[in-house]
Amino acid sequence: MTVNELTGHDTADAPVATGERADLLAMLAKHRHFLRFPTRDLTDEQAGQRSTVSELCLGGLIKHMTAGERSWTDFILNGPSAMGDFADMTEADWARRDDEFRLLPGETLAGVLADYAEVARRTDELVVTLPDLDATQPLPKAPWFEADTRWSARRVLMHLITETAQHAGHADIIREALDGAKSMG
Repeated sequence: MTVNELTGHDTADAPVATGERADLLAMLAKHRHFLRFPTRDLTDEQAGQRSTVSELCLGGLIKHMTAGERSWTDFILNGPSAMGDFADMTEADWARRDDEFRLLPGETLAGVLADYAEVARRTDELVVTLPDLDATQPLPKAPWFEADTRWSARRVLMHLITETAQHAGHADIIREALDGAKSMG
């Protein structure tokens, strides 16, 4: 039996990525590891604790990347309707989005890590089975996107890799500020 290190799922009968797809998935897996690693040996309370002036906490970063990766893979499949129109978001919508960055009462680190693993499994499966990485979708309306821009599935995956790497760096800083533990060194 072959088991995926991130998800723990049996991969014996799963399609295998090769070439560019394998490279993209390997890079994404590397950065997912460095995002999750700072959560090792933490309690739920520690995972929800802010250790800098930022609102970010380790559990919230995992939640945020789970939501982000889910949204972007839905975007690859369904276009901008999968993400909504950011230009029309209300204060309540932004408040709900802010909750992605916090470990809320009743949420556990184990739970958010399990959700992240499931989203990662789904993304990996999509990358392997997607007919064409060049297929494009128009970006949703948002103040941070140039109007009338399209992204290919490949570009979305590169964006996910970048976002995951950026937040892995945040996670490392937050963890070191919590208790001095480092990912490297």
